[in-house]
Amino acid sequence: MSVHEHRHAAPKSVTVTVCTVSDTRTEATDKSGQLVQELLLAGGHRVNGYKLIKDESHLVEDILLRFLATPEFEALIFTGGTGIAPRDVTADVLLRTPEIKLLPGFGELFRMLSYAEIGAAAMLSRACAFVSANQFIAVLPGSSAAVRLAMEKLIVPELGHTLGMLRG
Repeated sequence: MSVHEHRHAAPKSVTVTVCTVSDTRTEATDKSGQLVQELLLAGGHRVNGYKLIKDESHLVEDILLRFLATPEFEALIFTGGTGIAPRDVTADVLLRTPEIKLLPGFGELFRMLSYAEIGAAAMLSRACAFVSANQFIAVLPGSSAAVRLAMEKLIVPELGHTLGMLRG
């Protein structure tokens, strides 16, 4: 089946959980988490939950493992924790989780697109995406500009296609 045929057969709407990882943001000031939700809804997807947690490995791992244990959850998008600062732990937690597989192309494409906007600083991002048996997980930077880029150029256009491929 061609990419176009796969996209045509893919679900048009995916249910997504959003989680912001930050030591400094509150629900009222979490522009990136709000933007993820807005762009998902504008793209025809559903948001089934939102959580704001501190930059702590055990908190990220708890959210991830609860998500993975709930097969009816289709997608999880984290914002924050993708930089190189000592407190940026989100990507590390997911990279060491054996139940999920890295999608290298996501991070490569994100950094390529980001380079066009911010230059060489794009290499400092550890944005990444993963799949489990039937779930998609993305880890985006905390910056609203980076979130918009990832959501508009990569996630919203391919989310249904990705879930369709996972379901076979």
